[in-house]
Order: sequence, then C-alpha cells, then structure tokens
Amino acid sequence: MRPNPTPVSSKAVDFGRPALVTRTSRWSFRLDVRTAVSCAVLLLLTSATVVVTLAFGTYEIPLADVVRSLLGGGTGATRTVVVEWRLPRALLAVLLGAALAVSGAIFQSITRNPLGSPDIIGFSSGSYTGALVVLLLTGGGYYQVAAGSLAGGVLTAFVVFVLAYRRGAAQGFRLIIVGIAVSAMLGAFNTWLVLRSDIEDAMLSAVWGAGSLNSLGHEQLLPVLGLLALLIPLAVACGPALRVLELGDDAAAALGTRTEAVRLVLVVLGVALIALVTAAAGPIAFIALAAPQIARRITRGSSVALLPSAVTGAFLLVLADLVGQRLFAPVQLPVGIVTVSIGGLYFIWLLVREARRT
Repeated sequence: MRPNPTPVSSKAVDFGRPALVTRTSRWSFRLDVRTAVSCAVLLLLTSATVVVTLAFGTYEIPLADVVRSLLGGGTGATRTVVVEWRLPRALLAVLLGAALAVSGAIFQSITRNPLGSPDIIGFSSGSYTGALVVLLLTGGGYYQVAAGSLAGGVLTAFVVFVLAYRRGAAQGFRLIIVGIAVSAMLGAFNTWLVLRSDIEDAMLSAVWGAGSLNSLGHEQLLPVLGLLALLIPLAVACGPALRVLELGDDAAAALGTRTEAVRLVLVVLGVALIALVTAAAGPIAFIALAAPQIARRITRGSSVALLPSAVTGAFLLVLADLVGQRLFAPVQLPVGIVTVSIGGLYFIWLLVREARRT
C-alpha cells in the first residue's frame, strides 16, 4: 500500500539556505534566515542613525538626553526639540526611503532589469511634472500637489507603456529606452515651466525640485504615514504574483496568473509610491534605483524582494539626510543632492567591479 503524498502547500522546500518554515493546515511560510538577519541589522542601523540625527542641529543634544526624550523623559525644552521638531523629519526620511525602494523593486521586477527604476524610466519625472504644474499654475496646497503628482505619474506610465507595447506585451528593454526618452522630454518641459514662472515661484520650485526634507513636519508626516499604511501592505500582498511575473508572461499565464491585470495593479502601486514621495519632498534620485540591488546583494537573493528593499531604502535615505545636515553645517543640503552624489559613487564602484570581472 502506497503512502499518502504530502500536500505541496505543507512541504518545506530546501533551497540550500537555512530557513524557518511555519506550517498551517493549508499553507506553509518560509522565512530565509539570512534575509531576516539582514533586515534586523539594517533596522538597528536605521534606528541608530535616526537617534544620531535627532541629536545634531543648531541646538545639539547629548544622545542620552535624546533617548530619554523619546521614552517620555527629559526636560520640556529637550522634548520639544527632539519630539516636536526633529522626529517628524527623521520619520519621514524612513518612510519615504522605504516607499522609494519598494517602488524601485516593483519596476525592476516588472522589467526584469536592474535599470528599470522610476528614476530611469520617467515615472519620477512625470510625477514631478504633475506636481510642478499644480504648484506653479494653480498655487495649490499639499493635497492638490499630491493629486497632481499622482496624475502626472500615472499619465507618464500610460504613455511609456503604450509606446513600449509590442507583440502583445511591454518588453523590459523597450520600457527603459522609451522611459529615458520620455524622461528627457519631461525634464525639458519642467525647465521651461520654471523659467516662465515668477522669480519667487522659480526659486521655490528649484529648491523643492532638488528633493529636500527641510521644513517637513507633522503636516506631511500624517498623510504619508496613512497612505503608506495602505500602499505598502498592498504591494507586499502582490509580492508572490510579482515573483511569478519574473518567470516571463508565458510561464506566468501557464501558472494561472492574469499577467496584464497584475502588471497594471503593480504599476499603479509603484507610481502611487513615487508620487507620494514627490509630493512630500520633491524628486529624490538614486534610492529607488540602488536600494533593491543593494538589498539583493546583502541577502544574496535570486531576485529583488520588497521588504529587504524597503529596509535598505529607509537606511540609505536617513543616512543621506544626516550627511546633508552635517556635511556643511549650519548650511543644510537638500537630501536629493546627497543621494545623487552617493549614486555617482555607486555607479563608479559598479563599473570598476564589472571591469574586474571582464
């Protein structure tokens, strides 16, 4: 008599790496140990960087007093500086860095190309254009600018996908080439908008266009936190379908995945994330491009993963914000300038690494 086969959903698959497997009556969940440890270490580094960020500024506070204020102790003046003035900005750096990284991971998985990030394929430029139009032509507030940013990003994504569509699908390489062209045209249009505006609006747009966390506070923190509480879980829930799409449209369709519908949902989520960042702090480069690839190398994964990318992006943006605040203190650099500089160093390292391989 043959033994009953074990259901596929309850089998622990050995991928050659240590993992923790949790089983229920219908499902099994596999947690890679290296990924979990890497995420925990990055979270600790991010927390430590946030604490250091809260300590420095025009009014420097000892680290012990910062920790006391975060735990509800300390003097009233210290709590005001740490909790009311500096903490919202630090938390926004964490949230926006995670949003950028998740958006980059989504588009790199869809295009199956490490260059397929919203920085490269024009979605960031589209979000910036939408926000800039609202800001300069209508003088709208935060929520109007956010709506314009989302509309600009979605419209740009639609144009890029239509132009890259060929033989029943939008191929990854064509998406990147078309996206670069669309991004260049939008960049020229954005420059024209700024040049045609009043001097005060032009200066405001130039500072905001560099990507800055300066002057951000509770007014931006609460909307960003609320929207990310909706968008990030949706993106994580689409993670398994994203992994299936990486196999190719034919294989994904054979496994029962509605490829076009899933891709549309993922594109909307990715654009919404990048639009949220653009509306809050302006376009911030490099994080969406590099964070998923750095996370992939740290965890040694076969593909980019959303949660490790989010933790890596949060750490990179918090670190870049700290550098921007302290490098030329008391002058504070926009964080976008720092991320672009780090991105240049990253690309130099990547070129040297590839040259040594070949």
